[in-house]
Amino acid sequence: MEQIRKGGCQCGAVRFEVAGALGKASVCHCRMCQKAFGNVFAPLVSVREATLTWTKAEPARFQSSNLVKRGFCPTCGTPLTYEAPDGVAVAIGAFDHPEGIEPVIQFGVEGRIPWMDHVNVWPLRTTMEDIEAAPFLDNLISYQYPDED
Repeated sequence: MEQIRKGGCQCGAVRFEVAGALGKASVCHCRMCQKAFGNVFAPLVSVREATLTWTKAEPARFQSSNLVKRGFCPTCGTPLTYEAPDGVAVAIGAFDHPEGIEPVIQFGVEGRIPWMDHVNVWPLRTTMEDIEAAPFLDNLISYQYPDED
């Protein structure tokens, strides 16, 4: 039976399904991916061997270079795709279950932020262990679209 993975943006306006095997998952540290994701790297997984179907609205697209378009939700701005001549990759965090998609390679390492080498030695805290923000967090109500329809 063919595996179907679902996902979408944080507001739920754009949703997708990927049927079939995912390709190689990666993180990209290049400056273009950093800017596209507003982060220090972009976690992506290739879907070029699978079938990607937009089940709600399609993403808007920004032509980030002469060869690449970046898909994003036009309502909430969530980064969704990297679309290049060799195929499409989807943002791992946009999947309803990203924990099962583990990157196996890093690209664009010339742009890697040096402090990334130390991320695993920083102290770890759960959300509610942030004592200074805990009263604020106790009252937090998420308006994000839930994982899974």
